[in-house]
Amino acid sequence: MRLQRSKAAFTIIELLAVVAIMALIAALAAPTLRNFRKGDSVASAARQMLDAVGRARQLAIGQHTTVYMVFVPTNFWGPDPNGFVSKVQSAFGAAFGPQQGLQALISVSNVIDKQLTGYTFVSLRSIGDQPGQSLPRYLDSWQTLPDSSFIPAWKFSTDLLYTNHIVNPINGQVFEVGGFRVDKPFPFPTEDAFYAQININLPYIAFDYLGRLISETDASGNYHDAYIPLAQGSVMLARNPANGTPFMSTAAPQVIESPPGNSTNSFNLIHIDWLTGRARLEHEEMR
Repeated sequence: MRLQRSKAAFTIIELLAVVAIMALIAALAAPTLRNFRKGDSVASAARQMLDAVGRARQLAIGQHTTVYMVFVPTNFWGPDPNGFVSKVQSAFGAAFGPQQGLQALISVSNVIDKQLTGYTFVSLRSIGDQPGQSLPRYLDSWQTLPDSSFIPAWKFSTDLLYTNHIVNPINGQVFEVGGFRVDKPFPFPTEDAFYAQININLPYIAFDYLGRLISETDASGNYHDAYIPLAQGSVMLARNPANGTPFMSTAAPQVIESPPGNSTNSFNLIHIDWLTGRARLEHEEMR
């Protein structure tokens, strides 16, 4: 006669205890995991911007011309969105035909969601252009920074010098971060806009044919280094309630830095040396 062994099993109380412990561990680990994701986003945005600045410099050297790295400000359409739309459609339609007018509006709408996050490379004159004539060329498509990363709105100030004083608390080093230069019109949002005479003064940095940064000058005309700050958080655009797509609004996007003030307090700066045009990352180090 064989004796049957009783099978080991968990009681419902034991199962509930294990589930409760797992939930507690998950709750404790969540903030740390969020910080890891933020760290990854910061590193990704910094790497992308360093590569982009390097590419602008190399394009200038390789094509033996001045290359502008242009950025998308907020409300680039001015105070009257309807007037801007009408101008784009009619100007492109007159230059290329009605179909191109509609295509131009699509191109413009594709840039709306790149406010504070988008950039591309433009040359206003290239080798082979006729004397006295310049044909602007877009050297790449519009690019966008990674999700939850953007260039803070204060960088888009027209004050080239001392927009913000950022201090490294570790060594006391002070970074004088001025605004973008915004004194040159570019065809927008494609090079075809040049022929339709749709030109917008976009924020930019510029490199000459030697790879030097030539967009940053002081009151005496002397060149100096440039800084492009990176922030974490969200840029909440005006959206069409019917389909959720971004649209042109007279109100500027709502910009939230998370944590608050991280563009200056826990800074990440792309530092561009004016003489060499090379970029490096300046960031707050842990004590």
